[in-house]
Amino acid sequence: MTDTDTTIENRSEIVFLYDAVDANPNGNPLSGANRPRIDPHTQECVVTDVRLKRYLRDQLAADGHGVYIRNIKEDGYAATRKELLESRLKEFDPDEHDTAEEMAEAVFGEFLDHSADVRYFGATMSVDAKDDKLEAAVDALPDHFTGPVQFSPGKSLHPVMENEEYNSLTSVIATQEGKEQGGFDLDDHRIQYGLIGFHGLVDEHGAASTKLSEADVRRLDTLCWRALKNQTISRSKVGQEPRLYLRVEYDEESFHLGGLDKDLTLGEESEPPEQLRNVRDLTLDVSSIIDRLDRAGDRIASVRVVTSDVLTVEHGDETGGPEFLYDALRDAVGTDTVEVIDVYEERAETLPEA
Repeated sequence: MTDTDTTIENRSEIVFLYDAVDANPNGNPLSGANRPRIDPHTQECVVTDVRLKRYLRDQLAADGHGVYIRNIKEDGYAATRKELLESRLKEFDPDEHDTAEEMAEAVFGEFLDHSADVRYFGATMSVDAKDDKLEAAVDALPDHFTGPVQFSPGKSLHPVMENEEYNSLTSVIATQEGKEQGGFDLDDHRIQYGLIGFHGLVDEHGAASTKLSEADVRRLDTLCWRALKNQTISRSKVGQEPRLYLRVEYDEESFHLGGLDKDLTLGEESEPPEQLRNVRDLTLDVSSIIDRLDRAGDRIASVRVVTSDVLTVEHGDETGGPEFLYDALRDAVGTDTVEVIDVYEERAETLPEA
């Protein structure tokens, strides 16, 4: 077992930003028209953690990892869960274990090795034992796993505006194509632009129950980025791009700064929210987050970071691109502490073994 295979010992805090251009980042079916989720008081776009986790699970599956909660549109939740779990049960002989607890531990140890998403996000478990010999073992299995990796719902860093032109355009197209298609895609609601920020936490105490490893956590550093690149290809989701990923790993038990996503705001050189149309219309003010990391520098083990080549950041009275941000982080926490992520170079290291 290598160091990267061991269960994590340190807590990590994640900030992940991506933007949406003429897209519906997370429709709300309860709205009656699947409109984008928008906070009625702040007019900020809202994206649930469930939506983000779906992207991550789909990317894990695309990479070849075992995924317990698969996309129901592809192969259905119940069938996939049952097959994955029962496939682990079939490989064990109850007579080789002294107690049901030992059997359960062996089964779920193997199951977790083949269910990457459960190691991250947890799951509710449900399985029936077809073999009477396995019934005691199944009864000893946990009802659920609590995931050590959790994300808060994401919000745009600014108010957003719906782009009504898409709804009008599809209405015209439908009318022109004939009455039999008169209702074609009339509920096509999108926002003009939104820069959306997520906050995540990797809890070292919850990692033991799901066997979350150092390799799993490092996989997140490329997974989030690639998921937004590869899993936003449906008609309403295209137009979304990752802009900033930052993971701070702490070296003090049970400590994290908290709320690092709230330390990112639009810079003074940004266009007014109603005029934002793409990432080049804004700057991201990182002054607050740099200052907080600087003050907690002696409690930080590492900072893993990657940013888009077209994102402009502000720090103090200066602006710049990726290297400007990386240098600011190095000045705050130390050159040896900052690691710039090469998403596609590191991707191969995160794939499952053949």
